[in-house]
Amino acid sequence: MPGTVATLEPFDRSWTVLLTTYKRDGSPVATPVNLAVEGDHAYFRSYHKAWKTKRIRNNPELVMAPSTVRGKPKGQTVRARARLLSGEEELHARHIIAQRYPVFQRFVIPLGHKISRYQTMHYEVSMVDTE
Repeated sequence: MPGTVATLEPFDRSWTVLLTTYKRDGSPVATPVNLAVEGDHAYFRSYHKAWKTKRIRNNPELVMAPSTVRGKPKGQTVRARARLLSGEEELHARHIIAQRYPVFQRFVIPLGHKISRYQTMHYEVSMVDTE
């Protein structure tokens, strides 16, 4: 059951966050992602053909928890909502993600997306009050 975390600090300390999105039938699908936290904002990136991107387009509600690289939760889960970014917000998110993961998210992932001809999508994650 998702709990309440007052800040995004536990997610900032974790290399990977387990992001659980929901299919149209309501069944959950968990995926580890890199989440970059800046104050009370958090950002992640994916690509346009990823299943998680399609699930978020249909239902932006999600649950997230700090996790290991392989996706084993290692902290409390929280309810959140994802929002696709564009324009200046997307550029800002790209910068914050690249700062937090200088080699992996600044070079490796963008290069992989470019080689595969994927369109990179940037999302802002905001926690949802459970009260």
